[in-house]
Amino acid sequence: MKENSKKAGIHLLEKGKRGIFRVIFSRSGLILVLLAMQVLFLFSIFHWFEAFLPHIYGGVVIFTFFMVLYLLNSAMDPTAKITWLVVVMLLPVFGALLFLYTQKNIGHRALKKRYAELNTETAETLVQSPETAQALGQSDPGAAALARYVQRSGCYPGYDHTAVTYFPLGEDKFREMLIQLEQAKRFIFLEYFIMAEGEIWDRLSDILCRKSRQGVEVKLIFDDFGSMMRMPNEKIDALQDAGVEVRVFNPVHHYVNRLYFNYRDHRKITCVDGDIAYTGGANIADEYANLIERFGYWKDCGLRLEGEGAWGLTREFLQMWQRMDGQLYHEYDYYRPLHHPLEQGFCQTVVDGPDDNPNNAAEDLFLQMIGRARREVYITTPYLAIDESMLKALCLAAESGVDVRLIMPGIPDHKFAYLVAESYFDQLMAHDVKIYTFTPGLVHGKTVLTDRETAFVGSVNMDYRSFQLHFECGEVFYGTPAIETLLEDMDTTMAHCAPMTPERMAERPFWRRAMGTVLRLFAMWM
Repeated sequence: MKENSKKAGIHLLEKGKRGIFRVIFSRSGLILVLLAMQVLFLFSIFHWFEAFLPHIYGGVVIFTFFMVLYLLNSAMDPTAKITWLVVVMLLPVFGALLFLYTQKNIGHRALKKRYAELNTETAETLVQSPETAQALGQSDPGAAALARYVQRSGCYPGYDHTAVTYFPLGEDKFREMLIQLEQAKRFIFLEYFIMAEGEIWDRLSDILCRKSRQGVEVKLIFDDFGSMMRMPNEKIDALQDAGVEVRVFNPVHHYVNRLYFNYRDHRKITCVDGDIAYTGGANIADEYANLIERFGYWKDCGLRLEGEGAWGLTREFLQMWQRMDGQLYHEYDYYRPLHHPLEQGFCQTVVDGPDDNPNNAAEDLFLQMIGRARREVYITTPYLAIDESMLKALCLAAESGVDVRLIMPGIPDHKFAYLVAESYFDQLMAHDVKIYTFTPGLVHGKTVLTDRETAFVGSVNMDYRSFQLHFECGEVFYGTPAIETLLEDMDTTMAHCAPMTPERMAERPFWRRAMGTVLRLFAMWM
């Protein structure tokens, strides 16, 4: 018995060693080593300057003064501005070096230029139908004004003749999406932040390989940072061997020398034959369908567009594919919807990314929706790291008599980010904003609903990273039956929530409150 126990212990120890070596010598381990070396390099430069500080103290003060002036007058987001002011004032030399190091963004500027070129070349695919604009104006003048604003922000025109279906759970979306993928005849496009091996991936990859062998055009984009710890290379090789075209967005090891990897493709898009498109908060991984448990019950959501409105997400995928030097075998019109169902309401694709900073289409859309609300604003988000304008908009709406409700996780997936979120709660509640935490687990869906008339579902979190650093997408829809489905889901979710109260906030230990306050200064990196 003892001998068996000893052998079992040795086996576990050897397995653990193999696991450690696997991590150390993996691509992720190499990237972490390279990053650590760069941080040490920056600190060594700082240490070298530090030796001369007593002799050049006056120069450092003047240098810091001009750096502060530059930051105060820059066009960057206020949250980033405050963070960099704190860093530069506390560590003048190191802070300035770090700022310059992270702001070079040579690769990002090239990507931005390519995006502008593609938009110019394909501008004719974004023409607003006068009949649709007129119909929306007659149906809801307020929604028509919002749709015009969204389009002028660099997003898509409004579409009618679209069946919009809201899925309250990630598993609902995946179940229906896999059925539609099985029926694909012309093309399948997927673009996701996270793709992880597991049951969902096995079923998906089987369909993609079969369809590719049948002659269906299959293209796949996934974010390297989001997937690198969870998607083995051999899984991707199997797809490519079957003829699936794959592009990895922003490979981390290519940009580890300039922190360009901070810009990520956070979108969730599936397109089938031009007629159907999906978006929402769920990535391709088992936890999003509750096949495995992480952070309690995973409450996500999804959206399906069938008809003219599917063109927005399809075109946006094509744009990203070409930006990554992917090849297209047909003109854009080949990928347009063929079916135009007669359905109630309108929809509009919203896209955002660091290309158009300091303009932020998604954040501006939310500000517009909150500011126009007359009766209610319901929001679900896993994270909350907002600037003064968003905070003020929520507080002003609530103080004006609008029923403002914020639904957040009861079991967060990122502890530090949740401490930042908590740092806003007291101020929001003081202005009558109602906050609910989902007791069974993690709320991961990203939705906004106003006045039972307008809603948004997509990949955009209520935080700095989504508004400033990530490539995001979503759909705003007006007067569709899906709005009532979303409202019912929000009501059901709130029934499983605990309301946040001043008493609950006061029960938090001092260290938790202090950490939230400090971390809020660095919300842009959360």
